Amino acid sequence: MRLQDFDTGDTYTAHVLSSERITPVESREEVREIVLEVDRENFDYRPGQSIGVVISGDHALGHKHHFRLYTVADIPQQAKGKPRVTICVKRCNYIDEYSGELYEGIASNYLCDLPVGGEVTINGPFGIPFEVPEDREADLLLIGMGTGIAPFRALIKHIYQDVKDWKGRVRLFYGAQTGLELLYMNQEKDDFTQYYDEETFEAFKALSPRPHWADPIAMDYELESRSEEILTMLNDARTHVYVAGREDILETLDRVFARMLGSEEKWLRRKAELKAGNRWVELVY
Repeated sequence: MRLQDFDTGDTYTAHVLSSERITPVESREEVREIVLEVDRENFDYRPGQSIGVVISGDHALGHKHHFRLYTVADIPQQAKGKPRVTICVKRCNYIDEYSGELYEGIASNYLCDLPVGGEVTINGPFGIPFEVPEDREADLLLIGMGTGIAPFRALIKHIYQDVKDWKGRVRLFYGAQTGLELLYMNQEKDDFTQYYDEETFEAFKALSPRPHWADPIAMDYELESRSEEILTMLNDARTHVYVAGREDILETLDRVFARMLGSEEKWLRRKAELKAGNRWVELVY
């Protein structure tokens, strides 16, 4: 991703306030929650938006700057007059399919290795915020995979801490390869337990049936096991659907919702209605 591909505007310096691993040490994946303090008075962002991280240096393909987007994982906070931003960062490494050589992800490794007090250049925010319906009796269907949980952590916190008195159903379906990788739902950090007492909130976990074989995450199975309630929600003109994660999650949802509604044609028509009413929001990468 090139810095020049974005209308980045101003850049700002931020410092690491904390960096905490939120996957257990026995997990194959290292994901860290990093809290940044921005060195300016105002840095306005909302759930569903992302910040840009700019890594300067001599990078591959001659880029002078390496640029990556990270979705904010908490509601806006401020302390001592300075904004704070929380992001989830998965340490990424890639193996070249031809040479077999291991390459480290530039931005993810840079961020994961930054110590407390470390400096990073950021900009933004980017993207369309997750709007909460004015109707507090509207149902919300949230579907995320992997680090796609980050915007939902912020959105759910906003609903129950800021909006309050939510009467509609909030249903979170979240998928990961194993239980160890269920961010904010594992033995290391389980933020969502604080909402289990809310009458309107329920969370469902979708895992791979054979994680060591890298089988696909069974999101379709988990959704179909709740098909009766989901159909009721999809048939309600007030329901809002939010989707976050890798782009291939959209194929899974098209397939499973077409089965629920009886045909691909019926689902595509319903999906078009959701989009036309601004009740379908995607944050995919």
